Amino acid sequence: MAYQTFQQEYMQIPPVTRAYTTACVVTTLAVQLEVISPFQIYFNPDLIFQRYQLWRLITNFVFFGTFGFNFLFNMIFLYRYCRMLEEGSFRGKTGDFVFMFILGGSIMTIIACFASLVFLGQAFTIMLVYVWSRRNPYVRMSFFGILTFRAPFLPWVLIGFSLLLGNPIIVDAIGIACGHIYYFLEDVFPLQEHGFKILHTPKILKWLFDPPADAAAYEPLPEQDRPGGFAWGNVGLGGEEEEPQQRQDQ
Repeated sequence: MAYQTFQQEYMQIPPVTRAYTTACVVTTLAVQLEVISPFQIYFNPDLIFQRYQLWRLITNFVFFGTFGFNFLFNMIFLYRYCRMLEEGSFRGKTGDFVFMFILGGSIMTIIACFASLVFLGQAFTIMLVYVWSRRNPYVRMSFFGILTFRAPFLPWVLIGFSLLLGNPIIVDAIGIACGHIYYFLEDVFPLQEHGFKILHTPKILKWLFDPPADAAAYEPLPEQDRPGGFAWGNVGLGGEEEEPQQRQDQ
């Protein structure tokens, strides 16, 4: 019975979020059990382009370190904001969502070639957080129940938290930069006086991932049942307020 309940809940997670979070958990579990080694999956341009170990282009995005606080922290944010994006502004546009993944990952990969970074999962998470926060500018948030602020400040709060923990902020900064590039090209520039749409999702992605027009629409979870419920970067802890008149419908 418990297994069936878990299976039902698992299958209710939208497909991109389900695939990405599952890959992260499975990869971390495999490393924890010493089935694979981090040295087999980290980003290394020489091994990728000279020895054709192309899987490293993907695996470096799905490993957040062994089980511990850092892994839990990143997975909570990854699952929460990836799901809210997929159920929100990308609802019914899975091809566009996958295209954002590919574009953001490609930009990060190019940067990593010059920045000597070996794992980019945390940067990717921050990118998702940034895009969500800019598309929901009037949502009030609470971080550990201490700070209350509007959503666009969340990525900067996370950078401050990394500084408090003594972690390098270069990875977070790259995630913010990539998120801003996507947000500017997709949401800002096309609306300028002389702007035009730059980003176009390849038709093959729409064909592969978007349901037919007559398919049943995906129904997201009710607001009170959205993933999370945590006091760090939370959207639904008692103090959530949103200004209906100014809400942006993407």
